[in-house]
Amino acid sequence: MPRIHPALADVTASDQALRRFLHGLPGVDPVGLEARAAALGTRSIKTTAKAYAIDLAISMIDLTTLEGADTPGKVRALAAKAVRPDPTDRETPSTAAVCVYPDLVATAKAALGGADVKVASVATAFPAGRAALDVKLADVRDAVAAGADEIDMVIDRGAFLSGRYLKVFEEIVAVKEASGAARLKVIFETGELSTYDNIRRASWLGMIAGADFIKTSTGKVAVNATPANTLLMLEAVRDFRERTGTQIGVKPAGGIRSTKDALKFLVLVNETAGPDWLDPHWFRFGASSLLNDLLMQRQKLATGRYSGPDYVTVD
Repeated sequence: MPRIHPALADVTASDQALRRFLHGLPGVDPVGLEARAAALGTRSIKTTAKAYAIDLAISMIDLTTLEGADTPGKVRALAAKAVRPDPTDRETPSTAAVCVYPDLVATAKAALGGADVKVASVATAFPAGRAALDVKLADVRDAVAAGADEIDMVIDRGAFLSGRYLKVFEEIVAVKEASGAARLKVIFETGELSTYDNIRRASWLGMIAGADFIKTSTGKVAVNATPANTLLMLEAVRDFRERTGTQIGVKPAGGIRSTKDALKFLVLVNETAGPDWLDPHWFRFGASSLLNDLLMQRQKLATGRYSGPDYVTVD
């Protein structure tokens, strides 16, 4: 069963009750939200603080490969990079996780050995989520049986957008149960939800249903993580903890490629949810190419010069 706080016990009693609650959340001021996200994006981080922030960002990455052409060899190489992103500098932190399709979980787990890097697996018919519930749950159970520490599921956007909130809720609850001890990240595909109000509603729906993380995107659509939609989700987890005492993580994914962008997101976290979320246990970046730029900038801070193009591996 989801971890529903007594203050929210009646919310999921019926489709009507859940709709009433979600549509009773405060409306989002799009202009104000985007203006605040833009303003926070102008904050600068210098010298020692920048070096700390770069290492923190590296430690928050779910290093990801989600392509039809993925091979065991590619996953093993990615796992090696996750454990030791810069082979020339042992002080470089490992990434938080490696994220792969369910059929490659066992390969990733074996490649990581005993390293303190999690294996995350997308499931539930990622990225579209167009499958029967029993198929989605089988997908999750296969990933967990293969050793996944974390499950990244996608919600049924069709059900959500047509107002069938209880169906979405019940599916998340079922996936959470199938995930066992694995932490569950619930992906909304914010680029398909059309409005900020819908993103706020999806955030609360996911948290009430038992999500350990709420996640912006699959990275497979035109609009993925943005400062504004991430800010909105950070507000949601902050408000949820104030109301229930339960802390939920946030994962922006897709389109975050530069150190400059990553540091802007860390400012958003600190200024919106607070420093409690500045930890890989509570904030992640879903990314593939971001790590390379962070490594380049890290070397620039250490040596005063940019490295050659062969300094980092090209993913």
